[in-house]
Amino acid sequence: MEVNRVRGLISILALMALLAAVAGCAGPQAKSEASGDPLEPANRAFYGLNEGLDRGLVKPIAEAYDKVTPRVARTAVTNFFDNLLYLNVILNSFLQGKSDQGVSDTVRFIVNSTLGIGGLFDVATGMGLPMHNEDFGQTLATWGVNSGPYVYLPIKGPNSGRDLPDMLTSALLNPLTYISGGILLPIQALRIISLRANLLDETRIRDEAAVDPYSFTREAYLQRREYLIYDGAPPTEGYEDIFKEDPDSESELKIE
Repeated sequence: MEVNRVRGLISILALMALLAAVAGCAGPQAKSEASGDPLEPANRAFYGLNEGLDRGLVKPIAEAYDKVTPRVARTAVTNFFDNLLYLNVILNSFLQGKSDQGVSDTVRFIVNSTLGIGGLFDVATGMGLPMHNEDFGQTLATWGVNSGPYVYLPIKGPNSGRDLPDMLTSALLNPLTYISGGILLPIQALRIISLRANLLDETRIRDEAAVDPYSFTREAYLQRREYLIYDGAPPTEGYEDIFKEDPDSESELKIE
């Protein structure tokens, strides 16, 4: 049963990676369309759906969690899930040809899983084993696949054609994928609440400063992805091109 499940996920992953490559290999025109958000009407609809769910349910719970839970406990929860999902980072470090980083990430995972008591404590950073952020979307970028269109997904949020396959690689390497029964739901709920609590300050700044929160979220996501792909040092010219304002976007921002 589990073998068939994994095989199914792998098959879907291969298909999505192929589609991402096809979308990305369309050349300069595809890159321009990605910057211009060709799926904006649908994206905005899903953005509104997610925002409604967030304001009505997720955000209030996250605020309560942030208020009543001691910082040390919140940090331990964040560390636990970061470590739990770190196998995806390790794999993609190697897939991107970063062998030294891949070895460091492997040792970091082992250290935090053992000395850090299942990842609750980040012992590895103090030992000179820093945390990295790698995923299959970044790997595809390293392999030359362009970003494809910007996509805003229900529940998941900001994404792109190139980043979509990472949803499956992350699932394949997530130990929670192979857990069934009543224990899974509270664990997943805790992960969502912890993630949302960690973003309270960022979304507060967005809501207070942005004329159009949707556009702010989109540009912040694209900027963050470019930053990660180039390990914090994106080329200036390409970096500016991604955020070059669409001549038609000014009127859209004034509609609100």
